[in-house]
Amino acid sequence: MRALTILGSTGSIGTQTLEVVENLPGEFRVVALTANRNIELLAHQARQFEVEAVALADPTGADELRRMLAGSGIAIHTGRSGLLEIAGRDDIDLCLNGLVGGGGMAPTMAALEAGVDVALSNKESLVMAGALITALQQEKGARLLPIDSEHSAIWQCLAGEDRSQIRRLVLTGSGGPFRTWPLEDMSQVTREQALRHPNWDMGPKVTIDSATMMNKGLEVIEARWLYDIPPERIDIVIHPQSIIHSMVEFVDGSIKAQLGVPDMKIPIQYALAYPDHRPADWPRLDLAAIGELTFEEPDLEKFPCITLAYDALRRGGSAPAALNLANDLAVQAFLDDQLAFASIPRVLERVLSEHPFIETPTLADLEELEGWTERYVSKTLSSEVMA
Repeated sequence: MRALTILGSTGSIGTQTLEVVENLPGEFRVVALTANRNIELLAHQARQFEVEAVALADPTGADELRRMLAGSGIAIHTGRSGLLEIAGRDDIDLCLNGLVGGGGMAPTMAALEAGVDVALSNKESLVMAGALITALQQEKGARLLPIDSEHSAIWQCLAGEDRSQIRRLVLTGSGGPFRTWPLEDMSQVTREQALRHPNWDMGPKVTIDSATMMNKGLEVIEARWLYDIPPERIDIVIHPQSIIHSMVEFVDGSIKAQLGVPDMKIPIQYALAYPDHRPADWPRLDLAAIGELTFEEPDLEKFPCITLAYDALRRGGSAPAALNLANDLAVQAFLDDQLAFASIPRVLERVLSEHPFIETPTLADLEELEGWTERYVSKTLSSEVMA
């Protein structure tokens, strides 16, 4: 059996990963799990899968977790150091990073530093530190196995292909809950409306990124590093049905696409079982029942986050990291009713233009940038809260 660690086991990706593990009996031994603060679910998962260790990033619940796991023999780690200790274990075969936001970057690097393959759902890792992670992969010989449905689709389309023959990558996106809204109504978006995604069941942060379409922008940056493709050869197309998960166009005009129902267990299982497609009882795609697949150009005026992401990628250096850090903070401020939905891209644009740009940032530079961004966004919120 292969030894597996799951970072963010109580979140949407983490819980579905454990479902996939159950669908692959005898193939994986879950060694360690981490969570932010959901101690009840973490304790239940830890006992169910008989793990060796857990980490709770928010240490305020540590005493209660110790009580819940008393007598189990499960080691309990806490805080940021505890998360990184679990992520950096070198006695496992695969680390699945299901964390959300820029905080997932350092754990990705810790796993790669240990020479461990990473099944990556945390797109922010490559957005913030693509160059550093690529260099670390080459040094350690560890692999990144993409879990995002779009990048899993591209990965599958490229199986057996000569990558020098790629003309462009086409990332599909549903358009989120506001695809058909008039531009003038976007200033009235509420938290509840933004969290009502038409197709996917995701955590709140990723759902808001889908509503602003920042998720597509972040995926463009991630694709640049996963597949070594420049931004001018990465396109976005709106596909409301979320059936085609992405496409690859080759130099002869041929296009390959990967299709499936919008269910994250499919790309998760592919990453865990790679290069095999294993049997599963997930819902099946019925094209006749769907009836039609439609496509349209993204509305860049209504969704300026897409343009901001392309701008950051073309500028390079610390710009993508600044964009990502600001987005994490702006989205949380919106979820906390401290920032209007339409103000999110305005905050990001300010951070992009005013952050202390670094051409070749180190990990220490990125950590310092995080502090700068937190201070800057905190000052900015008061002027944007009802804008």
